[in-house]
Amino acid sequence: MTIPAERLSQIANRFAELEARMASGQLEGDAFVQASRDYAELEPVAKVAAEVQAMRGEIGELEEMLADPEMRGMAEEELAAIRQRLPEAERQLAIAMLPRDSADAKPAMLEIRAGTGGDEAGLFAGDLYRMYEKFAAEQGWRVEPVSMNASEVGGFKEIVANVTGAGVFAKLKFESGVHRVQRVPVTESGGRIHTSAATVAVLPEPDEVDVRIEEKDLKIDVYRASGAGGQHVNTTDSAVRITHLPTGTVVTCQDGRSQHKNKDKAMQVLRARLFEQQRDEAQGAEAEARKAMVGSGDRSERIRTYNFPQGRVTDHRIGLTLHKLEEVLAGPGLGELVDALIAEDEAKRLAAMEE
Repeated sequence: MTIPAERLSQIANRFAELEARMASGQLEGDAFVQASRDYAELEPVAKVAAEVQAMRGEIGELEEMLADPEMRGMAEEELAAIRQRLPEAERQLAIAMLPRDSADAKPAMLEIRAGTGGDEAGLFAGDLYRMYEKFAAEQGWRVEPVSMNASEVGGFKEIVANVTGAGVFAKLKFESGVHRVQRVPVTESGGRIHTSAATVAVLPEPDEVDVRIEEKDLKIDVYRASGAGGQHVNTTDSAVRITHLPTGTVVTCQDGRSQHKNKDKAMQVLRARLFEQQRDEAQGAEAEARKAMVGSGDRSERIRTYNFPQGRVTDHRIGLTLHKLEEVLAGPGLGELVDALIAEDEAKRLAAMEE
């Protein structure tokens, strides 16, 4: 995909203008924050655009040198090398210029729920949570549990966590959907392979200005928390259930001993869910286009299978199978899947732009 020279000049001029404004010392408050965001978003695009511009300039100079018999041999050699590198640089520029999801830079709310499979599903939900924890540590992100409901044999019936850091939602957004596991449960004496599932939802966490919640729209109930096996059960009414009346969205939090902290955490989850609803409504016209990308983000869609007997992980959306199950669950292997999903999404969006 060839980007016109005029567009390259526009990018360079806009970036130079932002640099000058940032260096002027005249920006304050919201104006400085907005300029900083614009600069951070444009910087990677401007960098690749400058490389493309420089390559095209070199090609022009080298083509002129072809007329000189003494320089012709060297010019032909350098021309061949630059012409070989230029298409990839232009492709990287086209990818950098693709419209970005405004939520990509936001932190995320990670929700994992045990699905079909009873106790084994709860254990698998715990495996998935630990996988994301390890992957987050590699990225330099912070994972903070917001609420959890432990299962009797270990693992979780449900766990919700806040993940903060650079580009969290951009990297985790393709994890939403049904994750399936095939393995022999520790409780299975006959050695039969069981299939269980857990559902993952990754929601961008909004700023308070993104979602306005009126107090009159909330019904807040407090009750005594319950725990697995009678352990860590609160003896006071500290668990909180919040119902958002206009949408019927219900959020509960009973993880902490403090009613105030549980309410804050429940509001955090509620805000993320309402923000996701707003995004779905706003993108309704693009729903079909989004389904053509890497999955629709539908939580009922089976996206990945973790097969223990064969030591493999298969992502069904892109047909990628990795025979490195332990590495994926340990964190590093998940990065390979995430990168492949992002690359596929970019390739499909590029193809859609060229049609």
